[in-house]
Amino acid sequence: MITTNPPPEQFAWSDNFLLGYPQMDETHKEFVDIVVRMERASDAELPALLDIFATHTRTHFDMENAWMTETNFPPRECHIDEHAAVMKSVDEVRKLLGEGNTAVCRRLVQELVQWFPSHAHHLDSALAHWISKLRTGGKPVVIRRGLSLR
Repeated sequence: MITTNPPPEQFAWSDNFLLGYPQMDETHKEFVDIVVRMERASDAELPALLDIFATHTRTHFDMENAWMTETNFPPRECHIDEHAAVMKSVDEVRKLLGEGNTAVCRRLVQELVQWFPSHAHHLDSALAHWISKLRTGGKPVVIRRGLSLR
């Protein structure tokens, strides 16, 4: 009997990414939506989409960095450093894409698809919990649709 591996799950926004902090969840949805648009884009569409992504991501990371600093989030340096590394890569790829290198942009998109779920589930969820605990005294409540109880 020949078995095949199932195809990888398509990258898309889902309730699995919800962290229970609405402003963060909305920003993450925008992030995922732009990455998905870049995944599907033609080579000619990539420069404009990467510019949109860079603007969004800079604002997104600046917002989270400010929350971490303002609330004295304990592991903020590691989280801020990770944001800086992603922005450095985005800026380098924008330059290379401007020179016509679409392959490096497509590789960046695939790296973002791999990076984001772990970043959100580990670093951003900790930040969402931290902020919620400071503001409300408890962790955020997240209701996810379509979960199996098995």
